[in-house]
Amino acid sequence: MNTMKRTLCGAAVVAAGICSGPALAQVVIYGVYDTGVEYVTNATAAKGSVWRMPNITGAQPSRLGFRGTEDLGGDLKAVFVLETGFDPGAGTIGQGNRLFGRQANVGLRNANGTLMLGRQYSMLSTALSGADVVGPSIHSAINNDPYINNARTDNSVGYLGTFSNLRVGATYSFGRDTSAAGGAGGSNCPGEVAGNRRACRQVTAMLGYSTDSVGVAAAYDIMYGNTGATNVSGPANPLTSSSFNDERFVFDGFFKVGAVKIGAGLIDRKTHATKETGTQLAFLGASYPFANAWVLDGQVSRLKVKNTADASTLFVARGTYSFSKRTAAYASLGYMRNRGAAAIPVDNGGVVGAPGMNQTGIMTGMRITF
Repeated sequence: MNTMKRTLCGAAVVAAGICSGPALAQVVIYGVYDTGVEYVTNATAAKGSVWRMPNITGAQPSRLGFRGTEDLGGDLKAVFVLETGFDPGAGTIGQGNRLFGRQANVGLRNANGTLMLGRQYSMLSTALSGADVVGPSIHSAINNDPYINNARTDNSVGYLGTFSNLRVGATYSFGRDTSAAGGAGGSNCPGEVAGNRRACRQVTAMLGYSTDSVGVAAAYDIMYGNTGATNVSGPANPLTSSSFNDERFVFDGFFKVGAVKIGAGLIDRKTHATKETGTQLAFLGASYPFANAWVLDGQVSRLKVKNTADASTLFVARGTYSFSKRTAAYASLGYMRNRGAAAIPVDNGGVVGAPGMNQTGIMTGMRITF
């Protein structure tokens, strides 16, 4: 991603137009604006279709961010990230109406890794980043499990280190979700309750190995509930007690054959609440860049609800043409096949007309990064 770099000396100093001192904080302003038009079938029980401009994501979620570093000497740097997600059609804020809902953290970095405090990505998200070749697109595995696209935690301490080709990381949240927006945007679990060490806690961990041509990763993610909390996705089985939890195990990997990248993974989920539920999400995809400006992506992902006949399989094909390093146009085709009582939409944030109904989505759009 190309960026616009700005050197800032602090708000008061910048306002005065003066920069002084032996070390200056380097701040990068960056972002993505991604939008388009989508056509979706079977959006009502009567099999009505709809044309719309998606408000969540196209090929990549729209965002605006600020990333800064300051050299403290002796291989130690202070770092921060402030990143907001927004609806590109209406300009409204996403991630449960948080000002910096994608990331808001500060920390220290040296040769042994980075220690961060604040709202940050869980290690589940980090583990999936290498193997999920389609990523958080309008038609992607995040439709089968919306938590994948919202795998962030409030009030957390996190560490991520890279040692040659080995990556290790972990996060611990004292209160994983302060937003009560509902759905994937917020699950009303701010935590930090005196006398209750499990209320709304979340722990994630990751171990991975990768080179330019091959990589594998494993991750673990467990979140606890509390009174009034809801699930961030999946079965209607809310985490309304701190004794309830929702856990995911991730195993994935990728390898390259020439220019083609092939990625696959498995997410096993277990929810321990009023009732015990579980799902398994498997995905397999490939990405092929060619002719300098073109990239073709394809992926199949399948979510199976354990001990039921419910299953949802998503087939995705996407083509992207880059006009430049910053501007691209794309077309995405998705087909969701629902079985049993499954009612997962083909598109992120959409609605399928009725349980067991299949759905097709087609989107064309453009993306600018800066």
